[in-house]
Amino acid sequence: MAGRRLMSLDVRELIRRLRVGEGVRAVARDLAVARKTVQRYRAMAQRQGWMQGELPPIEELNRYLVESEPKSPFPEATFKAAPWKEQIERLRKDGVEMKAMVNLLRPFGYRGSYSSLYRFVVHLEDRTPEGYCRVETLPGEEAQVDFGYAGLMKDPATSRMRKAWFFVMTLSHSRHQFVRFVFDQSAATWLRCHRLAFEAFGGVPSRVVLDNLRAAISKAALHDPEVSRSYREFAEHYGFLISPCRPRTALCALCRVGAGKTNDRRARRRRPVP
Repeated sequence: MAGRRLMSLDVRELIRRLRVGEGVRAVARDLAVARKTVQRYRAMAQRQGWMQGELPPIEELNRYLVESEPKSPFPEATFKAAPWKEQIERLRKDGVEMKAMVNLLRPFGYRGSYSSLYRFVVHLEDRTPEGYCRVETLPGEEAQVDFGYAGLMKDPATSRMRKAWFFVMTLSHSRHQFVRFVFDQSAATWLRCHRLAFEAFGGVPSRVVLDNLRAAISKAALHDPEVSRSYREFAEHYGFLISPCRPRTALCALCRVGAGKTNDRRARRRRPVP
C-alpha cells in the first residue's frame, strides 16, 4: 500500500486506535497508510509513554512531530532538477503547476522526469499543516451509522466462509460505538442492528446520520433522499430523525463526524428503548 504523510490529528487517531487494541493491519487499512508507518508511530508512542494515560494534546503532538521529523537524507545536489532551482522557484512563485513546469524547463536543458521534479519541489517547499474544523454535538443529539465490508468470516450456521459486513453506530458526542458483524445488508438486518444498538446504548439519539446505503435509502437525491418505508416507520416508532448524506459529500459514519452539518436544535427528545 502506498503510504501518505500523516498530520497531527491522524497520528493522534492512530495512537488512539492502537491503545484500544486495534491491530497494525486494521489501522493501516483504515487510515490509508503503510503498515511500517503504523509500526513506526507505535514505537514513537511507546518511547514517549503515550500508550498509557492521557493522550497528548494536538499542540504538543504537533510540536514533537515537527522537531523530530527527520531531514531529507538526500543533499540538494543529488536531485536531477537542482541545477534549475532558480527557475523552479520562480515558476512556483508564479503559480505554475509542476506538469506544465516540466515542459517549460525543457528549453533550459532539463531532461529529467516529472517524478524527479516533483521530489525536488517537495524537498524545497515547506509543508503546511492542514486545518480542521471540529463540529460539536450535544450528548444524545446525533449518531452516525453505516455498513462496512469485513471480508470473509465463518458462518456459525453453516460452518462455511461467507462475505461479511460490520454494522457500526457511533455516538457523535462521546464516540462510543456499537459494532455487529452480519452476513447481509438487508433492510431487516439494518433495522435489527439499530434496535440492538439502542438497547446497548440504553436510549435513542435525536438524529441518525447515515450514508446513502440501499437498506435505508431507496433512491438517493441531492436534497431530498427517498427513505425506505420500513426505515421511516422504524424511525417514527423510536422517535429519531433520519439525516441521510447527500450524494458526493464526504460524510461517512465510520470516520467523518458531522463534517459540513449543522446541529438541529429542534430535534425530538430521546425516547428510551422499550
